[in-house]
Amino acid sequence: MHNYWQKIVIKCLLISIFVSFFFTCIISILPISTDECVCNAKDNNSKNLPNTESSIWKKSEHKLAILVPFRDRFEELLTFAPHMKKFLDKQNINYHIFILHQTDKFRFNRASLINVGFIYVNKNFDYVAMHDVDLLPINDNLSYEYPDTGPFHISSPDLHPRYHYPTFIGGILLIKRDHFIIVNGMSNKYWGWGLEDDEFYVRLKEANLKVYRPKNISTGIHNTFKHIHDKNHRKRDMAKCFNQRDATRKRDRQTGLNNVSYKIDEVVNMTISNTHLTLLNIALICDKSLTPWCECISNRTNLTQKN
Repeated sequence: MHNYWQKIVIKCLLISIFVSFFFTCIISILPISTDECVCNAKDNNSKNLPNTESSIWKKSEHKLAILVPFRDRFEELLTFAPHMKKFLDKQNINYHIFILHQTDKFRFNRASLINVGFIYVNKNFDYVAMHDVDLLPINDNLSYEYPDTGPFHISSPDLHPRYHYPTFIGGILLIKRDHFIIVNGMSNKYWGWGLEDDEFYVRLKEANLKVYRPKNISTGIHNTFKHIHDKNHRKRDMAKCFNQRDATRKRDRQTGLNNVSYKIDEVVNMTISNTHLTLLNIALICDKSLTPWCECISNRTNLTQKN
């Protein structure tokens, strides 16, 4: 009897060992593991991420077009592009830089170039930065976020290295799409250097659009921006001819976004130091019956000396 039960126990043990071995083999060959599931989940998520080859992933719901009026300043552009990429990538902003390259024979017209740039980006961007190529922000607390409450003047008179009068809004100004349209953009009468931003300030004021400026910035006029303009190497076109002086001291109610005259000859996608840019080759068209001072080459030397 004892032998009988001993045989039963041995048989049960053998069966248990066999069953355990069998299931162990089955589990080992199944293509399932916890680690593999985790990896697959990561791969699936990565497929849903956008292409971020040149900048960090941005969470901002608004898109910023940086409009840079430009002519013959390639040395500054080579500095501007990588600097702005490094600066803006810290701010979690969706942005793209547009270089507005004036290719015609007329005097430089910053305001008209900005009008053209705005028309080009209007449907795809929520706000624009009117941005000088020679002014680089170096204080990380300067925000390029969407200016929901009103135009936001980043290079305020308290911070700009050169211009300090209270109505100054040049250098770097953020403005949302609707507000730029409300004031009909900028005047097209300003050929040559200066005053176009002062006229734009009057447009904003008449539309009851308050200009906001940075607050609680610890730096000042000497260390908030880097100004890379060399006045000896690139002299400003300050000539005044015909009746330009009188005409450009008044609020322009004739020209603006709705009647800027131009042709975009070419759109070039380019990369500078891993910074993706779009360059617009823009030929402005001058109505000499309205603004004959778009050309005043023969008078320029004498007039500059007088002024």
